Amino acid sequence: MKFFGLTFSQTTLVAIFILAVEVSCTTKEYSPVFIATEWIDLSYAFDSTTLYWPNNPDGFQHRVDAEGVTDLGYYYSSYTILTPEHGGTHLDAPIHFYEKGETVDELPLSKLTGEAVVIDVSEQALADRDYLIDSVAILSWEAEHGKIPAQVMVLFRTGYGKFYPDRKAYFGTAKMGEDAIPELHFPGIQPETAVWLAKSRNVKAVGLDTPSLDYGQSKDFAAHQALMEHQIPGFENVANLDLLPATGIYVVALPMKIKGGSGGPLRIIAAVME
Repeated sequence: MKFFGLTFSQTTLVAIFILAVEVSCTTKEYSPVFIATEWIDLSYAFDSTTLYWPNNPDGFQHRVDAEGVTDLGYYYSSYTILTPEHGGTHLDAPIHFYEKGETVDELPLSKLTGEAVVIDVSEQALADRDYLIDSVAILSWEAEHGKIPAQVMVLFRTGYGKFYPDRKAYFGTAKMGEDAIPELHFPGIQPETAVWLAKSRNVKAVGLDTPSLDYGQSKDFAAHQALMEHQIPGFENVANLDLLPATGIYVVALPMKIKGGSGGPLRIIAAVME
């Protein structure tokens, strides 16, 4: 489909450009206008292979309610979906680990959209399944790319995305139920680093390509607690971080808007900017 000789995608980019110019002209601060050169999908599809926490009794279900040609001769399909809040590519709202935290529907869009950086810790993480991302790794990244600006999303690439949806390779165990919990081994964020990101870098959101912000052996989910107490949402099981550059990206992370939800399925995409 074309509009005034432009394809739909080209027309969309033009509309975004015009909107950005209009917004910049009505604010006191002028920001450069960026045009995305590529959009990357950072979400896994929800289906029978979707991974959930081992002791979660339910997985993703996609039930057929209607499918086929009707008596009147037209095709019609409709389905029912059943899923826990936390599984697959999903968002953790602050209330997940903080009693006074924002619920999914209360999160402002400003926390779910914005510039982001990708910090690659895959060399350390793939060498140690219990690796904890520390401030040293972040400061090393900053030495090359500059200090992380305030109110930027931080995405950590551990390299474990390549294992998804192989449960054993991804979680460290193929077991299910409570017996699996002690055998979980995958990297996460050091609790002290989570506090540092919140206080010293004032980040707006944190995500990574593992099942949890905390590492597999965590008992108290202290990294979750530290971030959520500062109303910082988390993105877990993020896909395709290996396709993103370290900087120059804009992320849109929109969860299912569940009223009162502690989390929800997330469609997260990233624009690689010029």
